[in-house]
Amino acid sequence: MSKEQEKDNKILRLEKELDRLKKNLKKQKYGLVWMDVPEAFEDDVENKLPILKENPKLAIKNNDGKPTHILIEGDNYHALTCLNYTHKGKVDVIYIDPPYNTGSDGFRYKDKRILDKFPDGTEVPKDHPYRHSYWLSFMRKRVELSRDILKEDGIIFISIGEDELAQLRFLCDEIFGGSNYISTISRVAKTASNKGSYFAPSVDFILCYAKNILMIDSFIDEVDIKLYKKEDEKGFYRDDVALYQSSLDPMRGCTNQRYYIECPDGSLVLPPGKVEPKLKKDAQHIKPETAEDKVWRWSYKTYLEKKELLVFKNTKTSPLLDEKGLKAKWNIYTKSYLNERNKTGTVPRNYVDKFINRKGADLLKRMGIDFNYSKPVELIKWLIKIVNKDNCLVLDYFAGSGTTGQAVMELNDENGSHHQFILVTNNEEVVNGTTHKIMTDICYPRISKVIKGYNDVKSLGNSIRYYYTDFVGENNILDATDKDKIELAHNAGELLAIAENTFELVKQDKYMQIFENDNQYTAVYFKEEMNKLDDFVAEVKKLKKDVSVYIFSWEDEAMFDDFEGLSNIRLKTIPQPIVEIYKQIYNLI
Repeated sequence: MSKEQEKDNKILRLEKELDRLKKNLKKQKYGLVWMDVPEAFEDDVENKLPILKENPKLAIKNNDGKPTHILIEGDNYHALTCLNYTHKGKVDVIYIDPPYNTGSDGFRYKDKRILDKFPDGTEVPKDHPYRHSYWLSFMRKRVELSRDILKEDGIIFISIGEDELAQLRFLCDEIFGGSNYISTISRVAKTASNKGSYFAPSVDFILCYAKNILMIDSFIDEVDIKLYKKEDEKGFYRDDVALYQSSLDPMRGCTNQRYYIECPDGSLVLPPGKVEPKLKKDAQHIKPETAEDKVWRWSYKTYLEKKELLVFKNTKTSPLLDEKGLKAKWNIYTKSYLNERNKTGTVPRNYVDKFINRKGADLLKRMGIDFNYSKPVELIKWLIKIVNKDNCLVLDYFAGSGTTGQAVMELNDENGSHHQFILVTNNEEVVNGTTHKIMTDICYPRISKVIKGYNDVKSLGNSIRYYYTDFVGENNILDATDKDKIELAHNAGELLAIAENTFELVKQDKYMQIFENDNQYTAVYFKEEMNKLDDFVAEVKKLKKDVSVYIFSWEDEAMFDDFEGLSNIRLKTIPQPIVEIYKQIYNLI
């Protein structure tokens, strides 16, 4: 075949492929399509393997029985790569507050195609042609990486403004599946604003998704005790919720909710409508025939069981009808006792107006921290509480000023819980009157103040370990050589300690590391040479608590007989399991 024929055939194949892609594009009637713009990272990390290293000088240790939390300084993409090994399937709740991409919030994207012109990234104004594509490319990688970190019954909350709300909803539907969408919470962010051409922006939103909605329990909110103002022999109660609500649709399964109720004066009342029970008698019911035949909130059986909880109020504005079809003199309300509601809680609303941004900024000001863009601590506490899980592991990989960390520690102090947090943020400079670095000048000092106390605010205790992203090897994971993998094993100690929640280094030499917590050890033999393995085995056999043992091996599974018969040993290998997870991530991105 001549070169001309080869060229023609190649063109023909490309034309067919283009036709196929066009047909597929026409079929996609619903969903999110954008130009996925490649993101650049620094040259020295583009083709290396990420790890986590500890800065022990910044650790805060308290022997107070409270959790040890994790701070990670670095790009959240690299940190999430590491966390996919250390915390795969372990996180209960993720909360993130990413850039809103308003066009004026300073969001920058490192477009790999034009990095030579914009080495610090391209700032994305409102009229930038790739504005939404840049943001979606940035978010997709990170949200996708965080999905596998969640437990099967895990929840993610994402704060977002109206500029990217619609796009984020489509993106999360693709990543988590539309069936795992829970709700969008509207939050009043500002109460006074003159900005905006048509409307003053006052609200933002919190998207909520489950990893697997079939695995989660219902959300439960605390009861607002201020609503329970009245008191009788049974305790405090409220009686301001009417039994008839006009919003109830009679045509949606309300067949037994239209009936007469007898009032204190002997008259009967019924919700508005045309069809009436044949007998004019208390609890006589009839099936609604049209949407105009309104219904009570309770079925007639519930009414008969709980009629002692009804409160009758004489009024001239009753929406109800009497037995003659005339405007009734009574409206009916239900009693709800505080002690009973406290047992069951209440369903949280998807609109909240008590967590305005000003509260977050004012708190940081009182702490002596110069930063204006912090979410209120009470908002994050509320989100964690409504999930209704004990001792959550909470991840925030857009940690900013560290609000999530403070929220977790305050919850632990308030209810004796044992929630733990992982905060991830880079250390970029933030201009806020003066220039600060977000991790070392804002987030870390804030967490430190909460732990140690500040002004007249008491110490909350807790401990933290401070890590940063680092890189080893000379190739990306798909091209990693044996030399790269050996270097990964030599430097994996902190990764393994984080994975096992054993932060205290108790022994280290050129061949091994041993870490500890109150309940177990993590022992690592990281050298490919086995001439010191006997010494390592001897050290491990001295340990009295449970031990997770990691040994260098080119295989996925450990094949060592040295620990046979020891029930307190769990044997694992490095670096291959880390390599396999990194490969999955590289292919995903």
